[in-house]
Amino acid sequence: MKERFLDMFDSLRASLGNLAGHTGRAAGQVGRSVHGARRSIIALAIAGSGVYALANHPPMQSVTRGEAGVRINQLTGDSIEVREGAVLVIPGLHELRRFSLRDQLYRPEGDAPFQTVEGLSIGVDITIRYALDPARLSSAARSLPDDIGGQVVDPAAQAVLYKTLARYTVREIFSTKRQEIKESIEKELGEMLGKDGIKLISAMIGQVELPADYRAGMDRLLAEELASEKMRYTLELKEKQVKQTDLEAEADKVRREKAAEAAGQEQIIAAKAQAEAMKHILPFKQKQIEQRGLEAEADKITRIKMAEANAQARQIEAHGEAESRRKLADAEAYRQERLGQIASAQLERDGALIQKNPLLIQKTMADKLSDKISVIIAPTPTSGGFIGNALLGRTQAPAQGE
Repeated sequence: MKERFLDMFDSLRASLGNLAGHTGRAAGQVGRSVHGARRSIIALAIAGSGVYALANHPPMQSVTRGEAGVRINQLTGDSIEVREGAVLVIPGLHELRRFSLRDQLYRPEGDAPFQTVEGLSIGVDITIRYALDPARLSSAARSLPDDIGGQVVDPAAQAVLYKTLARYTVREIFSTKRQEIKESIEKELGEMLGKDGIKLISAMIGQVELPADYRAGMDRLLAEELASEKMRYTLELKEKQVKQTDLEAEADKVRREKAAEAAGQEQIIAAKAQAEAMKHILPFKQKQIEQRGLEAEADKITRIKMAEANAQARQIEAHGEAESRRKLADAEAYRQERLGQIASAQLERDGALIQKNPLLIQKTMADKLSDKISVIIAPTPTSGGFIGNALLGRTQAPAQGE
């Protein structure tokens, strides 16, 4: 920053010195040609003109962020590159050119500006991305025009794009050789722009607008290719299915042969095992028959013994049951006898008690009927007899003479 200000100061001092020299020489010439009174007026006019020029064209200008400036001395032809900040520019002595260091885009205009090798017009969405080379800015500042995109990039891009795309067919531009076309454009256009101090960053190929007739024919061709491709895959699938069926049949045949062979071997082994087993089974069967005979004889003896034991048990049970029934009969007879004796004794006691208290019969009858009859209303016998005779339906014949 200090060096920049020193440079600015030196430039200002040199410029003022030159201006003072020119002014002095002019004033001397005027002074020698006119009288002394006119010298003051002319000097004041020159000074006023300088002040007016400085007011309309200030010597301090600025370079914004993302830009680079080149100050050119019109007298000596020297140039100084200036980046972001303030710059001293003396009117009539210096010229300041500003250049953008940011990436810029260029797109060709028109719907179908390009021609293919078949002579068809197609529209290709191509974007050229470029930027000024900061390393060559000072040398290129004198030759570059103000409209870099329109006067430098556009002609170069048009020349390269038309020439490059004219070498390919529509199908190649549309699909098969897009990357090759992109690399060819970047190489040729990069070299062309590099001569002017412009750095090509990339060339991007976007959407391709095909002619209507070509697109229709391409759609039909694509449909036929898809049908052919589908048929090819179908035939391959059928062939693979046939091979698969043959292999499965062969595998099934081998599997059945192996299964039959295994079954035969299994039967042979089973027969051998059975024959070998019969050698041991026959003696075992003989022993089983003998054992079953002995078991039957033992079972017969066991059943006889059990029958005898059952008969004896039944005899004992019958004798015990008879004895038990006899004892039960004796007990029942004794019980009946005792009950009769108790009932007789009770009747004797009740008769004696009734004779003493005749109204007990009425009380006893009322107690027995108390859960069925709440109130008993009966007339008192005129004869003074038992009140319950009327309830029982017994009526006493009236005495003679009444």
